Parts: sequence; structure tokens; C-alpha cells
Amino acid sequence: MKWVGIVIVIAAMFIFVNKSYYPSLPIDNITAKDVIGKLKNSDEKIVELATDNDSTWYITKSKNEGISIADENVKKMIASKGWEYKAKEGSGLFFEKVDEQLIVTTQMWTKKYVLVQVQNKFKER
Repeated sequence: MKWVGIVIVIAAMFIFVNKSYYPSLPIDNITAKDVIGKLKNSDEKIVELATDNDSTWYITKSKNEGISIADENVKKMIASKGWEYKAKEGSGLFFEKVDEQLIVTTQMWTKKYVLVQVQNKFKER
């Protein structure tokens, strides 16, 4: 019986250390532990995680205010490249620059963190 308790404690420590209790990510080749570490080790409010063919993924904290604080962080980041915020529909934030439109989507990953997906044309200019 003593061994069962030891095994349970070791398993719980493994899960806690490896952040296995976080939900799965929609991003390949990055772990929850890496994602949280990147944000905690940065002074920025929004941190780049990964880039694929179509978009770049970021993470930001949502604090207790829900998605609205994350939306403000996204708006500031996108505006810094000259894009003008136009509207929000569902989880999509719409921006314009000259004759182009940029769509940014957000999704609550946990109650503390929001994942942000930005079309790559944001970084191209």
C-alpha cells in the first residue's frame, strides 16, 4: 500500500512539472511548459510562439478581465505596424491598412491565457 502512495505522488509531480494539466495546443512542436515559460520570461504583454505557412501564433495573459484585456494587447501590437482596428466579430478582430484587411483570431486557452493567431501578412510589412 505504501508503494501505491509513492507512485501516485511521483505521477502527480511529473504532471505538475511538465504542465500536463493544461489543455492541448493548436500549435505543433511546442509544449504547454514551453508556452508558459516564454510568456513568464518576457517583459512583453504578448509573446510570439510559432509561425506556420499561414499565420503566427502568440500568447497573452487574460487576467481576471477575460478576453477584453487580451484584445487590447492585440490591438496595440497590430497598431504598432500601422494597421487600423475596424471591428470585432466573435473571436475575430479585423484591421485594415491601405487596401488590405488583416484578420486576427483569439481563443481562450485557459482562464489565464489567450492564444492569438495572426495572418502572416502582419509580419511581411
